[in-house]
Amino acid sequence: MNADHQAKAMILAAGKGLRMRPVSDHTPKPLVQVRGRSILRRAIDKLRAHSVSSFVINVHHLADKICDDLTDEVESGSAIISDERDALLETGGSVMKALPWLAEDKFFVLNCDVVWNENEHSVLGRLEHYWDPDRMDVLLLMVPLDQAHGYDGVGDFFMDQSGVSDCGPLAFRDDAASAPFVFGAVQIVKASMYNDMPDGPWSNREVFRKAAALGRLFGLLHTDGWFHVGTQDAISEAEQHMQTEGWLP
Repeated sequence: MNADHQAKAMILAAGKGLRMRPVSDHTPKPLVQVRGRSILRRAIDKLRAHSVSSFVINVHHLADKICDDLTDEVESGSAIISDERDALLETGGSVMKALPWLAEDKFFVLNCDVVWNENEHSVLGRLEHYWDPDRMDVLLLMVPLDQAHGYDGVGDFFMDQSGVSDCGPLAFRDDAASAPFVFGAVQIVKASMYNDMPDGPWSNREVFRKAAALGRLFGLLHTDGWFHVGTQDAISEAEQHMQTEGWLP
């Protein structure tokens, strides 16, 4: 599928960043600098490189600082602030609130706590290339567990790679001791997946489970480099890893 240059996106940036204290006591996690650029700006750079010209970003912790950083984006109409100062809505509730500003068919959702490298093809471009609305309701970026730097869990999903090796249906880890793939915090999702979902706080995993129950949850493999920036130590670790591995700026 060719890239949809009218694509829209949401950047999830309202977390409190508790694991990044004391840095996050005065700097919201999205504005943490990695190699001289905030992780929020890195996410925006990826969207712009894919010609995504409009995005929604939710804010909560130290919201004024994020809004100040995005003044030019808001004034130009590129960024729309979804204000969650009064109450956090979690990932699913946040997208639900932002639906009036997002596309009517599908859109990107990015978590604002990861950085990733790209070689020949962009992650967003690859997601759109593999996106098949006749088979999929959600397409998640998948990172192999042993390449998920900065991640300290035991994996999220199993992926059927019997067809096209880079893309296949997903199954939740559930009761298994571990799973070989980690959700890479980037996705395409159909807007219709939020039909009949509740207002208030809830997790996007509910949407993933809805798609999985229908056999319409898919994953796309990413092996070019990925880092979860979730703690204070992870900032310097990410910078060192990016330099050692020769990541593009």
